[in-house]
Amino acid sequence: MSATILAIESSCDDTSASVVRDGIMLSNVIASQKVHEAYGGVVPELASRAHQQNIVPVVSEALRQAGISKEELSAIAVTRGPGLLGSLMVGVSFAKGLAISLGIPLVDVNHLHGHVLSHFIRTQETDEVPDFPYMALLISGGNTQIVLVKAYNEMEIVGQTIDDAAGEAFDKCAKVMGLPYPGGPHIDRLAAEGNPEAFRFSKPHIPGLDYSFSGLKTSFLYTLRDNVKEDPGFIEKNKADLAASLQATIISILLDKLSKAVKKYPVKHMAIGGGVSANSGVREAVARFCERRGIKAWIPARVFTTDNAAMVAMAGYFKYLEGKYCPLSLPPYARVDI
Repeated sequence: MSATILAIESSCDDTSASVVRDGIMLSNVIASQKVHEAYGGVVPELASRAHQQNIVPVVSEALRQAGISKEELSAIAVTRGPGLLGSLMVGVSFAKGLAISLGIPLVDVNHLHGHVLSHFIRTQETDEVPDFPYMALLISGGNTQIVLVKAYNEMEIVGQTIDDAAGEAFDKCAKVMGLPYPGGPHIDRLAAEGNPEAFRFSKPHIPGLDYSFSGLKTSFLYTLRDNVKEDPGFIEKNKADLAASLQATIISILLDKLSKAVKKYPVKHMAIGGGVSANSGVREAVARFCERRGIKAWIPARVFTTDNAAMVAMAGYFKYLEGKYCPLSLPPYARVDI
């Protein structure tokens, strides 16, 4: 029997809806929120209000693009966490109401699982997907984790940040440089024009496979502070070199732990996911890293690196096939391990 899943994602500041039928994506609609740019970061209350405005038109458009009616749906998948609680409440409440009205099951999805499984998004039957087990590097503004993915429902965190995430390092360093929010894409653009060896920033010495980016962030801040004292125009004159050196240092930190991870857990496939996986330098470095080791690299299309409902739909589709439905009494949650 055919399975058609509508998925809803509202964990942060993007409202997204997607339709998947028998594992094939039929639509993926995303409404981004520009209101946060003026504040240099996501304002939770504004985010939840924008979700309330966006969710009905976004879901309607996803159904329209998929060419189906809501009566054809087999289940509703929704991100139940982690994320901003107010934003999650909008998506979860809407999904529950729609599931009740249609008399179909609700499937809850861990947002981080969605990123890890984003490589299973297919637009046609012939699209390739990773083989289990594979290593996943999840890199975003809130998370930096190395995950051993043994099955869609069996994942082990083998390394993670003990403080800031890689995306935070990009965004916060960009902010002190005076770049607009979100800063990561601006660092990426400037890095292409700069010298990655122009500046040296501190690298952590954390045992095992765990990450740390707080020391790098502090080192970057001190470099700016010390140089701006002598030359107030230092940042403007050196933006490209600062961006290139910052990006190169973050990539070096990421790959150092990945190298240790693949020695401890030999795999034939490696995937990256999360917002930072859109970074050009990260994408190229991971591809080279895998090529040198004979590992197949899975680099997501940029549209699937940010928060999107297609990844939620795929994670929900797997759970639906096993009959793992979500009781309507369960609330959203803000934090949880993968």
